[in-house]
Amino acid sequence: MTHAPELLRMKYQDVRTRPQTGASLIVVMLILVVVSILGVSGIQIAMMGERGTRNDRDQQVAWQAAEAALIDAEFDIEGLPAASTTKRNVIFKSEDTDIAKFETDCGASGQSRGLCALNATGKPAWLTVNFTTTGNSAPTVQFGTFTGRTFPSGTKGVQPSRPPRYVIEPIPDPLVSRTKPQPRYVYRVTAMGFGPNPESQAVVQMIYRN
Repeated sequence: MTHAPELLRMKYQDVRTRPQTGASLIVVMLILVVVSILGVSGIQIAMMGERGTRNDRDQQVAWQAAEAALIDAEFDIEGLPAASTTKRNVIFKSEDTDIAKFETDCGASGQSRGLCALNATGKPAWLTVNFTTTGNSAPTVQFGTFTGRTFPSGTKGVQPSRPPRYVIEPIPDPLVSRTKPQPRYVYRVTAMGFGPNPESQAVVQMIYRN
């Protein structure tokens, strides 16, 4: 009959002599791989969320800049503010619009800058003009050109990369009888705003009657 101490000693010797298979190492490595994949995936999701949030912010800034340009165009048409030394509201005088100032190329200089003749048969000017062109040959009006107002832009903080721009097209007023000797016009104003990233752009449009 085998005694208990001797039986335990025989089992212990059997365990010591059993070959190691390394299964624990494989399990640990698999767990590390899974954890690493989850960590990388989490980082990528966080980066995508941050990128999406930044793009949404840039687009919102561009929309707000474009809306500010519409207001500046209203000031331009009405000749505001009164202190402006470059106002051209006489062009938009009610019932006496100086239609000759509106040119087919949107007027790249002087008082005709950004004033586009209405194209009744082809593409409207706001679809053909390049809003990103700047400088003296630009066919669009930069914010403040004829109102003297300023617009914060540049690289400081979350600001538009450049001031917004707009064009104005005259449209015969459908509410006024065509039998009148002097036609009356309403104005289609199209503005483009830019976000902190110049590639973020927004276009807004309105019909303005003075």
